[in-house]
Amino acid sequence: MSPDYSFKGWVGLSNDCIEKQNLLFSDIEPKTFTEDDVDIRITHCGICGTDVHTLTNGWGSTTYPVVVGHEIVGTAVKVGKNVQGVKIGDRVGCKVDNEPHCDGMVGTYNGKYPDGSKSSGGYADYTRVPSHFVFKIPDALPSEVAAPMLCGGVTMFSPLKRNGCGPGNTVGIIGIGGLGHFGILFAKALGADKVTAISRKSNKAADALAMGADTYLATDDDPNWASGHANTLDLIVSTVNSPKLPIDSYLQLLRPHGTFVQVGAPEDKIPGFNVVPLIVKAVNITGSLIGSPKEIKEMLELAAQKGVKSWVNSWPLGKVNDALQAFERGEPRYRIVLVNEKHVGK
Repeated sequence: MSPDYSFKGWVGLSNDCIEKQNLLFSDIEPKTFTEDDVDIRITHCGICGTDVHTLTNGWGSTTYPVVVGHEIVGTAVKVGKNVQGVKIGDRVGCKVDNEPHCDGMVGTYNGKYPDGSKSSGGYADYTRVPSHFVFKIPDALPSEVAAPMLCGGVTMFSPLKRNGCGPGNTVGIIGIGGLGHFGILFAKALGADKVTAISRKSNKAADALAMGADTYLATDDDPNWASGHANTLDLIVSTVNSPKLPIDSYLQLLRPHGTFVQVGAPEDKIPGFNVVPLIVKAVNITGSLIGSPKEIKEMLELAAQKGVKSWVNSWPLGKVNDALQAFERGEPRYRIVLVNEKHVGK
């Protein structure tokens, strides 16, 4: 039996679709339904930097037409017979597992399933996804709070948790934007002794301290910031996506055996840096890419328990072109969430 709903979404057709504000609302061909799939009626979807990189083909891997959005919250409206743990009517989220580390991965969007059908994201009315990407949202978390956690949140939670953030640790978060604000929130929720927010300018100091940061370091205001704060941090998570990363200076901030994690993804190559600190202080440099549904569930439970709230600006889904322009101008404080108003409350 055919469903009584149709798949429509905001489609990007070319790499200038944000600049020209011409994402078009049109029909989407969903993946072929199997008994392992779930159809989700979308109520909320966060705007993520990956969406922008994909729409503009900044990473060189976009196949147009494309419907982006992977911070999806909605209601399960069709559930395959083989699906466990999710039933029709459940409020759910959707996120890929460790597939990004695998050859032939199929992302939430801009991917191709083995049968040739294409994956499409959450700037839409409905989406169809394999059930192992689907999980329930805790009742304590409003949908607009939970949605941006499903990429932005777990992108920070995962490296913090995997690298020992907790009591006894000092943590630095570089870049106080959509990702960085989650870094502060979750570093505090995980119990870090001290959280230092690091940014070039001082204009976000009040926000960072309100989020829970203990100190704020504005690097443009202090030419000796690296030497003056040397050997003070056990863990640094960098969200910066500019290729002009002063890695030499960041490594000075680490204590011996500390770890620097890069999660921001510049479109260009970063400059070379001095490897002596790697040897002298035995520090580690690594990267991290989102997180698994298991980590998302743990993160959401922690957020519900500790009262962690995303800082969001809500926009109607129908104004997605305007919302993307605002995102590009750096206006959100600190995540934009698209609200599909016709589905809210259903």
